[in-house]
Amino acid sequence: MARKAYHLLLFFLALLGAPMASELNSTIATVLIVGNTTLRSPNQTFDLGFFCPNAGVACFLAIWYASLPIRTIVWVANRAAPVPRRIGSPPPPPPHPPGLTHPDGRLAVAHSSGSLLWLSDNPRPASAVRLLDSGNLVLLSPGGATVWQSFDHPADTWLPDMAVTPSRPLVSWRSPSDPSPGLYSLRLRGGEFELAFDGSARYWSTGKWTGKLFAGVPEMTVQYIYHFSFSDPFGPNASFSYSVVSAPTEGAGPVLTRFVVDSSGQLMQYIWSPQAASWDMFWFRPAGVCRVYGRCGSLGLCVGGTRPCDCPSGFSPTDSAAWSSGDFSGGCSRYDYLCFADGFKEMGAVDLDGAVAVEISGVSRSSCEDFCRRNCSCFGLNYDSETRVCQNLYGNAYNLRNSTDSRIFFLRVSALSDSFSKESKAKWKKTNIIAISCGGFSAAILGSIVLLVIFRRKGKGGGGEDEGAFSNLKVFTYKELLAATRGFSEKLGHGSFGAVFRGELPDSSSVAVKRLERPVGGGGDREFRAEVRTIGSVHHVNLVRLRGFCSDDPHRILIYDYMPLGSLSAYLCRDRRPPLSWAARFRIAVGTARGIAYLHEECRDRIIHCDIKPENILLDADFTPKVSDFGLAKLVGRDRSRVMTAMRGTRGYVAPEWISGMAITAKADVYSYGMTLLEILRGRRNVEASVPPEAEDGWFFPHWAARRIVEGEVAAVVDPGLEEEYDGGEAERAARLAVWCIQDDEAARPAMGTVVKMLEGTVEVTVPLLPRFLEALVAGDSFPPAGGISSSWSDGRSDGRSSAGASESDRIGKAESGNSESQNLTS
Repeated sequence: MARKAYHLLLFFLALLGAPMASELNSTIATVLIVGNTTLRSPNQTFDLGFFCPNAGVACFLAIWYASLPIRTIVWVANRAAPVPRRIGSPPPPPPHPPGLTHPDGRLAVAHSSGSLLWLSDNPRPASAVRLLDSGNLVLLSPGGATVWQSFDHPADTWLPDMAVTPSRPLVSWRSPSDPSPGLYSLRLRGGEFELAFDGSARYWSTGKWTGKLFAGVPEMTVQYIYHFSFSDPFGPNASFSYSVVSAPTEGAGPVLTRFVVDSSGQLMQYIWSPQAASWDMFWFRPAGVCRVYGRCGSLGLCVGGTRPCDCPSGFSPTDSAAWSSGDFSGGCSRYDYLCFADGFKEMGAVDLDGAVAVEISGVSRSSCEDFCRRNCSCFGLNYDSETRVCQNLYGNAYNLRNSTDSRIFFLRVSALSDSFSKESKAKWKKTNIIAISCGGFSAAILGSIVLLVIFRRKGKGGGGEDEGAFSNLKVFTYKELLAATRGFSEKLGHGSFGAVFRGELPDSSSVAVKRLERPVGGGGDREFRAEVRTIGSVHHVNLVRLRGFCSDDPHRILIYDYMPLGSLSAYLCRDRRPPLSWAARFRIAVGTARGIAYLHEECRDRIIHCDIKPENILLDADFTPKVSDFGLAKLVGRDRSRVMTAMRGTRGYVAPEWISGMAITAKADVYSYGMTLLEILRGRRNVEASVPPEAEDGWFFPHWAARRIVEGEVAAVVDPGLEEEYDGGEAERAARLAVWCIQDDEAARPAMGTVVKMLEGTVEVTVPLLPRFLEALVAGDSFPPAGGISSSWSDGRSDGRSSAGASESDRIGKAESGNSESQNLTS
């Protein structure tokens, strides 16, 4: 029977004076923490002791929350030097007699043999140790002064009242079960926080400190949980800390909250929920795990989801055990290294980081492959068929992602892999049949390989695009979906491209199954392929997640997360649902704006939705909005800002420039959002809102509401069913913003990122102009194409210049003027 080995923590404390005050946890010369014994803070919140993850093969001295059912580690001492634990051996004898002192009065972690594994670096001897209620472990001098504290040596967790300085970065765990130092760190530099990979590559930042908040984190102004303190923000002694504002309720313990640099590379914010007995994560950055540098290691493909990493065909995890534990840093490796026989798999236009490129000009792709094949360290190549420029790639390949570049990336794959391109497969068969024969392969095996290749090609219809190259989406068969939906019996609604049905997967999770119309040779098939490629790689808390797809001819089906509360449109019909509270409405407005802003500004390639309306805003069980239905979404590269109007919109939400036949930009989504925001304010559809007694012929709610808002009568526009139970400041911001969003001139509309800031109150929303388009619409007059009206919005700055949103408008305008070519993205 395996026996537990007892590993000891020795507090080597020089007993230099009289015993300390009674509130100190320990004043003895040697404190032994043996086995499961712990040292607890006075308020019973934190424990100090050993924990042994990974089946107990190694142990660490750590601090964790004492009373929670989930052991949550907040600090680890010996991260780089765990105590080895031998299973099955008898317990070792006590290493030292009681009362042993260390000449330096320092804190130490020792092996049972007595060898030191970790030692505190206090400059003066300590005589007492104390675990504070804040979770800070301190060593105290005989006079009571702190000579060392764990807050000065953070691990991956940032607790309230802990100061972060430029010299004290937070470093992630290696994996969820390995506390050793990982590859990601949060550091304070030049008035901003940044997340970095391997201490060098920065991939996210808060933006500069403005005096009240970080420019890229406007939600800091919401003072419902934390109070922030930043001293000497741009100086050498910068120090940033936060404290909890909320006081605990009567009889309850302290509010437990923490920031963590997760092993995934994301900064996460948690608060403990006593009711649910779990940690609630309500903020994290970057918003998508695939935006984390090097998340999947070299040649790993980030696909998102609970298992975010995958390997290309012909590759496997370099360290399978590490991948199983959640450590993907080792990346992917080829199945074998028959270097001279390797082929190349076309991956499309791909960007990557960390590689060294050797460029060769004026060569064919075949010659480019030959150059790479001569060096086994070459993992792939980029080739531009227009310029005939070849790049052989060496080193690492981090962050593989879609690109708009004309270069095509070819990944070097094993000769025996089925993921060759046709050309590489044919070349391999021609040049290596003798080598295979000499290597001992029989003709039968060779024939089997050839037949297998032929069979797979026939199964794929003669080749074609590899839609799953960068996707974690599950591929469903039509038979599986028939079973999941009970023969498509429970219809939820009808979207832009087909009917939506409720389904249940074998794991009992509910899904929404969208069966597209016109699946063969029509627009539905094109939109299906666009959605699979685009949505499968886009992840945000305010976007509906695509779970999988079915492409069994002639069927084209998309499988999404199921939203239990349905669409926002159902709550705009009073005969079907009770009215939404103001808090729910404002949450929906802000969340929807964040989702659209992510599509417009945070994705590598801009995504224009083109059909923002209440039917495409779904609600989860907590009324968190999720923007859905990307069937009309078009991918536009950063260097292109317009698309042709081959796309359709929904009447009542379409921008005037679209109606005029002009090419559209992301500002068309802003217009649609503005119309939707008016409906959220009123609690009714724009075309169904009740007509006031004083209304004239041709009355149209958006026009009437815009007039009231411009004249300062916001209360007249807000849903009377709320009975004045709403936040006046939020309502005024939302109302004014709605009118700014539906301005005639698209340049006058704020960008969606600025819309979010306006709703959150970090950018002032001034009184808007009355849109002339609505005037003309009500009067039945014609209206000139958008762009003939000069108007602007302001953030209230005295110099008259607009802030981030206006500069975004200017940037988009410049891009449009410099590229007037329209691009049809439906083909």
